[in-house]
Formats: sequence, C-alpha cells, structure tokens
Amino acid sequence: MSNTNLQTPKGFRDFLPEKMAIRNEVIKRLRSVFEKYGFSELQTPSLEYQEVLLGKYGKEAEKLMYLFEDPGKRKVGLRYDLTVPMARVASAYQDLPKPFKRYQIQPAWRAENTQKGRYREFFQCDVDTVGSKSPIADAEILAVISDCLSALGFSAYEIKVNSRAILFSIMDKAGIAKGQQLSVIQSIDKLSKKSKEEVISELKNKDVGEKQIDLVFSEIAKAKPDEYLAKVISLAEEMGAKKIVFDPTISRGLDYYTGPIFESVVEEPKIGSITGGGRYDGLLKTLGGPDLPAVGTTIGLDRVCDVIEKLGLWKDSVNPFVKVLVTVFSPDLLPLSLSVAGKLRSFNINTELFVSDETPLDKQLKYADKKNVPFVIILGPDEAKENLITLKNLKTKSQEKITLDEVIAKLK
Repeated sequence: MSNTNLQTPKGFRDFLPEKMAIRNEVIKRLRSVFEKYGFSELQTPSLEYQEVLLGKYGKEAEKLMYLFEDPGKRKVGLRYDLTVPMARVASAYQDLPKPFKRYQIQPAWRAENTQKGRYREFFQCDVDTVGSKSPIADAEILAVISDCLSALGFSAYEIKVNSRAILFSIMDKAGIAKGQQLSVIQSIDKLSKKSKEEVISELKNKDVGEKQIDLVFSEIAKAKPDEYLAKVISLAEEMGAKKIVFDPTISRGLDYYTGPIFESVVEEPKIGSITGGGRYDGLLKTLGGPDLPAVGTTIGLDRVCDVIEKLGLWKDSVNPFVKVLVTVFSPDLLPLSLSVAGKLRSFNINTELFVSDETPLDKQLKYADKKNVPFVIILGPDEAKENLITLKNLKTKSQEKITLDEVIAKLK
C-alpha cells in the first residue's frame, strides 16, 4: 500500500490517545457545566434529508454541504451543524417540555478550505433553549459560555455580543436594499479576519455604492446595544458571566439568526471564534414546526483543543487512561500478576496488564514509559516470597516495596 493510501482525506484527522485524552476531558468539563444549568443531552443522526438542511443557512453555507443520493435514491446530506437537526427534533416532538433545554456533542461536516482551526469534520458542543422569548434565556446562554471557558482554564478571552436587530437597523439607515442586507452583513462579519479595505472591496464587488459603504461604517462606529441586548448583558453579568464586550461588527454568517448573537475569541493563538451562537426565533417555523423562539450557542471542540494544546494549558492536569502497569516477570509468576491486576480493577483503578510472559522486564518498563503510565508494579520472586509489591514511580524514578492494600491506597 502506498503512503498516499494511508493519509486521511483533506480536512479529516486521526486522533491518537494523547489528543483523545484532552478531547475527552474537554467534553467532560463542558457536559458538567451544561447539566449544572439543567440542560439534557440529545443526539441526532449524521444524515438528514436535504429538504431539512437546505434553505436554512444561506447560499454561501449551502456550497459547503456534503449532499448526495443514498443507494435508495433518497436526497440526503451530512449535517452542517447541530442547530437545524435540533430544530427538526423540536418540531417533530411537540410534546417536549417547554422550554426545551438540550445540549448536544456530535460531529458536523463542511467542505471548507482547510486551515488551522477550520476542518471538514469537526465536533460541536451545543447548548440551546427552545420556547422562551425572555432575555433571561439569552443571558443564561452567555453565563454558560462564561462558565465553560472558565472550566477549561481560559483567562485571556472575550465574549463578543451584538444583535441582528442592530445590524438590520444599520443596513436600513445606510439605504441597503432588503434583499441585499444579509449579504452585506456577511461581509461586515469578516472584519475580524480581513482588513477594512478588503471588506470595502468585497462590498463594491457586491455592487454596494461608496456612499452606502461610508454610511454603513459610520453607523457601525456609533452603534450601541439596543434595549433588549442591554437587558441580556445586564442579566448575564448578574448570573456571573464575565468579559462580555459589545461589538457591532459581529453578525454570524448564517441566515437563521434573528436577535442577539454571540462569539467568543481568545487573545492567543489567532484561531478565530471558539464559540458562536445567538437567537433564531423563526427556524422551527421554516421546518413546518411550531412558531417557537429559540436561543443557543456552539462551543467548537476542535478549536478549544487546539488552544489548550498550543498554550500548553493542561500539560500536567489530564489524567492518563492507565494509572498503573502490572508487569509479568515470568510464566510461573503470571497468576500473581493476574490476581493483582484484577484486585486493582475491582477498586476502579485503571490497570493495564502486560500481555506477554516472555518479554524482559526492562522492555516492559520502556513500554510503560512510552505510554506515559505513571506507575509500574513489579512482581518478581522476592516480592512473591515476601507477599509484597514493588511500586515504581516512572516520573520520579523512585520505588518502594509495600503491601497490596498500601498500593491501592496510593493509587486511589
């Protein structure tokens, strides 16, 4: 087999154990915050019918969808995000308690131009509330975002907020035609990634006049939170949310947002937004469901993990999968190793048994060291005779002969 055949498709990745340890720890911490606020878990299929996916996100987004016919000639597609599938569920199961508060941690797919922090298969960690038009619901989402970022150990970040209502007001004041407003807003949203001159050039290519462009930027410069958004910010801060900043240039790229919108960014590395969301009150109705208000956010697992790795935030805090390796000294001492490994597992200590009774002890120790297993148990003839265990700490290179009960106490 050639090397090319061993590569993953562009934008898709393998996750080896070290990276999975970080990803699983992120999910564990996020799930804990979500459930602390009363959100329950939901999962939906990877495939949706195209009629569910199309017409919800905008033309630019639809260009990135993986759409195809299945073997039964049904028109389907891989989900683009978790919001539309959740809206489908809320529309299909109308007896769900309202407000319906759910979280969802699953992959989505987009045929992106790949770059750091932007992949074609990625995980989203979503939290949404359906059925409440109160600013309390919006504020709670901001509080969840703040709690999540704190739980992940982030400190140098901002939660940027704006409102589609403010943006549409700016468009009206600048004389932008209704049919062109979303396209102009999508260009404005790129100000965090492109220079003002590049955005102006893009707007001119969309046939927006110079006078209108000047008015757009003039209105942005003097924009302030409207009454609803001001209330949301105030309530969120009362709930303990930190580092909320009003930014009239953020808009989120998807068409379905109708009110407040949120993005979180870190100072370093320059990786784009790590959370994004807002209010989308009309989405359920477009799916043929009830006309219910909704608000939520996604936390991008992949970008969050990239930041943690880049900044080295969790070098010593992520517990390894295996706490201890039980070595096998010789074939005649295998029963003793089996017994000790079983006893440790009965106390919920993650224990690996070396799966050979012929490998020299020094190679078993090197194996444990390569896997970053912190402790090794050695059970040789002396240990068997004395009814003791040699516990070796691979980090400090120290070792001691102690009883099994003492080993259990130390490892727990």
